[in-house]
Amino acid sequence: MSLSAHSLKVITIPPRSGESPQGNIVVMHGWGANAEDAAYFTQMLNLPEMQILLPEAPFPHPMNPVSGRMWYGFPPDFDFSAQWSHLPDLQASRKLLLAWLSQLPETTGIPLERTILGGFSQGGAMTLEVGFELPLAGLMVLSGYRHGAIAASPTQTTPMVLMVHGGADPIVPITAAQETATTLKQAGVPLRYEEFEDMGHEVSMTVLNRMEQFVGDRLGG
Repeated sequence: MSLSAHSLKVITIPPRSGESPQGNIVVMHGWGANAEDAAYFTQMLNLPEMQILLPEAPFPHPMNPVSGRMWYGFPPDFDFSAQWSHLPDLQASRKLLLAWLSQLPETTGIPLERTILGGFSQGGAMTLEVGFELPLAGLMVLSGYRHGAIAASPTQTTPMVLMVHGGADPIVPITAAQETATTLKQAGVPLRYEEFEDMGHEVSMTVLNRMEQFVGDRLGG
């Protein structure tokens, strides 16, 4: 089922158990993809008690404006180690996501403390952009990176982060992931970081397995 909330199209996949959801798993797609792409791989997750929510980025992709979406456009001089949180379209997506996520308890009946936010590639970067401002159960960054400084003030409720990345990633270099992991650790964020030497820019079955383990540890399902 698709719905519109705060200008975000969202695909909702109910629990396979047929029972009331025991938690929310939110997954954001990458640059040039869409919510249906995220639905393709998240439906392979073995999380029968969880509801999966897949928001779609608000901006059309310049090379595929019909079906491709993006959370923001990359400037010509984009550098994965630079500061990019100031980009206007990135800030617009940030505002939309925070508004939508903040209303999830009201719209789904599930508290943010039982919600895990994640994303692939650019969606992973957006996860780090907004995830520390909410009392979430965890964050999942799949082949992702940071936009700049990590805005986290560690407390007992700081979400744990799962980061997975391919050593053969031709899009987001492994050095960007390593730098992001180092920055998270220096900020005092609890982190699970894992590299897969032969993996490219993808969500492999091994990554899906790590996601299942992380959700099970954080939400007990």
